[in-house]
Amino acid sequence: MASISVTWMIGISCSCSLPRATHRLQQPCKINSFIAKSEIGRRSDGIRPTSVPISVTNRLAVTLEHHERRKILLISAIGCLIGTLQNSLDNQMAVASEFADMPALRGKDYGKTKMRYPDYMETQSGLQYKDLRVGDGPTPKSGDTVVVDWDGYTIGYYGRIFEARNKTKGGSFEGDDKDFFKFKVGFKEVIPAFEEAIIGMAPGGIRRMIVPPELGYPDNDYNKLGPRPTTFSGQRALDFVLKNQGLIDKTLLFDIELLKVVPS
Repeated sequence: MASISVTWMIGISCSCSLPRATHRLQQPCKINSFIAKSEIGRRSDGIRPTSVPISVTNRLAVTLEHHERRKILLISAIGCLIGTLQNSLDNQMAVASEFADMPALRGKDYGKTKMRYPDYMETQSGLQYKDLRVGDGPTPKSGDTVVVDWDGYTIGYYGRIFEARNKTKGGSFEGDDKDFFKFKVGFKEVIPAFEEAIIGMAPGGIRRMIVPPELGYPDNDYNKLGPRPTTFSGQRALDFVLKNQGLIDKTLLFDIELLKVVPS
């Protein structure tokens, strides 16, 4: 009888304790589920907002829209910049091709319109001249040696002087002719303009002439034919215009004064 009651009491105890144990086991699951559900809408600061998912979605949509607009504007700006650079490059290449040294244009005036001066006489070669002072005496002929004083200007480029007339001349045992320029007429010692301009002049006369490139220094080199500038600064000024490959007017202006004619 005692054993039966103990067994019955144990069974009751066991049967009564099982639901409690099961209830205790189920509580952690409910708590964990509640925590998991509550963490879905929780912010990092621990406050649970009411409409967070909708607000975040709207903000993301607006941000993406702004980024898309900026991307489109950036692409458009880059496209415009590339187009501008390409156009500028094409223009520079076109300009470079126009200013490049072309064999077909050597000795020409690079397409520039020749200036006509109404108070100047013009020869068939294109030389324009006028007499500033008429001389007196015999005129030079082919084979004669002439002694001249001269000055020169780059009339087509800011009128820079590269040789001055009436400079102080030094004397020597060779006489007053030493520091003046002299050449033989008809011997191709000077540029064609000088050869042509000296014909018809008399001693004491001064003639001004406008010299186009084809009557000036051959191959744009003042060392090949006279007259040559006597100063370093004059040589630099003349050489800058003659050797420049750009669209620079190479027209020159000379004043030539005939001092003496030495017959051949």
